[in-house]
Amino acid sequence: MLSEILVALAASGGTAVVTAAGTDAWIETRTTVARLLARDGQREDAVLQRLDQTAADLARAAAGDDDAQGVLERISADQAGSWTTRFRDLLTDLPERERDETARELESLVEHVRRHGPGSGASAGAGGVAANRDVIIDATGGSVAAGVMHVQGGVHMDPPKPGAAQD
Repeated sequence: MLSEILVALAASGGTAVVTAAGTDAWIETRTTVARLLARDGQREDAVLQRLDQTAADLARAAAGDDDAQGVLERISADQAGSWTTRFRDLLTDLPERERDETARELESLVEHVRRHGPGSGASAGAGGVAANRDVIIDATGGSVAAGVMHVQGGVHMDPPKPGAAQD
């Protein structure tokens, strides 16, 4: 089982792939992801084809009509989730020494996209969560939920209304 830090890193990697598509960061991102996921070199063409399909799907969605924003958000989330799963599987399957090296390479990729991708992309360090849209933090059963936000733009909070069910 992966540590929370590696799970968060895999998610950051998935987001980085989507964020980099169509930007100056894409060429290096594409090459690095193909090398990471096709470690034996035999699957590199298949990974490159998947990456190209991701970029094409995102470009098509971005070029759509007025309703394209919702479609683009859905496709972006689907693609980020798909690449996150690939990175999680990779990290899970590697021996510890190789996992540590691969994690460093994935961190470097995420940092590259943060530096060279679009200025509005969200990124998080190890153990963090990055979001370009809504984040919902919910506490149930008398528990406590909290988060620290570093925000570019506005924040809308909708706290629960006081009532008998709350202590």
